[in-house]
Amino acid sequence: MQKKVAFYTLGCKLNFSETSTISRQFEDKGYIKTDFGKPADIVVINTCSVTENADKRFKTIVRQAQKVNENAFIIGIGCYAQLKPEELAAIDGVDLVLGATEKFKITDYINDLSKNDFGEVHSCEIDEADFYVGSYSIGDRTRAFLKVQDGCDYKCTYCTIPLARGISRSDKLENVLKNAKGISDQDIKEIVLTGVNIGDYGKGEFGNKKHEHTFLDLVKALETVDGIERLRISSIEPNLLKNETIDFVANSQKFVPHFHIPLQSGSNDLLKKMKRRYMRELYVDRVEQIKSLMPDACIGVDVIVGFPGETDEHFLETYNFLNELDISYLHVFTYSERENTLAAEMDGVVSNAKRKKRSKMLRGLSAKKRRAFYEKQIGKTHEVLFEGENIKGYIHGFTENYVKIKTPWNPELVNTLHEIRLDEIAEDGLVKCSFVHEEVSV
Repeated sequence: MQKKVAFYTLGCKLNFSETSTISRQFEDKGYIKTDFGKPADIVVINTCSVTENADKRFKTIVRQAQKVNENAFIIGIGCYAQLKPEELAAIDGVDLVLGATEKFKITDYINDLSKNDFGEVHSCEIDEADFYVGSYSIGDRTRAFLKVQDGCDYKCTYCTIPLARGISRSDKLENVLKNAKGISDQDIKEIVLTGVNIGDYGKGEFGNKKHEHTFLDLVKALETVDGIERLRISSIEPNLLKNETIDFVANSQKFVPHFHIPLQSGSNDLLKKMKRRYMRELYVDRVEQIKSLMPDACIGVDVIVGFPGETDEHFLETYNFLNELDISYLHVFTYSERENTLAAEMDGVVSNAKRKKRSKMLRGLSAKKRRAFYEKQIGKTHEVLFEGENIKGYIHGFTENYVKIKTPWNPELVNTLHEIRLDEIAEDGLVKCSFVHEEVSV
């Protein structure tokens, strides 16, 4: 009787691409993939450890899996599994923990599905994670996350990712193109590029330090893949987003005008303490360069509140800086202390109450920025890619510049691109639209 396996992914797009690849490995071995929350013989949880909350959520997911099947064989992989394998293995119900080098050999470790009193650990020193495994997700009919790079050589003082994923290394260009073609063959219309630090692409192919290709080489090559209608860069460091790349996107037929650029702080003092590789002036330059060529481009920003030493003045400096920038939305992260980072030992600890207050203020600013960006798009014509879910009688989709729209449900629209006019912002914050070509009926 074929065994069933379920998956749950915490964290980033990169984790989703890797979970999808691992699920295909199971299917190749004869396992049946099932949805999390349904009975399964094996449950694989891909962990994150960017914040303390992500660690805590792992325990919750384990309990949920046990409610469905108390005898399920539970496996932990991912960043938390690499950083704290023994701690994870000690959680009641966890049977196997695989580190950074072992997760892609997961099916080799499953011989006996008997429950263990204590989780079995197979981990490595992170220096051993010097090889590359390509990944992509094809769970969604409309878009796929394509991993092009892994690891990071940056030493930001708050971040554990280099400890969890190792050195910066990239996929070979021909393999990226092969995976992109594999995605296209699934009739998926959009690819989102993902990695830990994708602007560093071309560095450390399979552990060496030859710069055979650059990020610009990568985007130019992906432009030529048949069948893919849209390519989205996702997150890229401001110091690695070069003018040549911005120029290329501005003139591209496939790369969309949407950038997500981590800032972390609007204070140069804090950027130095964080060991970021730019100052706020460079960030302004990147935003202005994008907007000069693509006035309707969507720009998202990562920002951290409550970093050690962040005074009220520092926070207001960040708030005012973001308020004045022509950006579209924020991803706000409340700083949490992580073991083995320099920031965890710094003076000037910000109280939890202040962290929460500052986070709330920036989330409010984000809502204001998104609303203002949407309002600027009203009356304009864009192209939307429709998704596959019927949500309260509506079908949703995203324009090329990441405006989320809705229109009455029509199954014929799923996974299709249409030219639409943005009409008005609905009460739920999404944008209602009308079709430019009358032959589309709703």
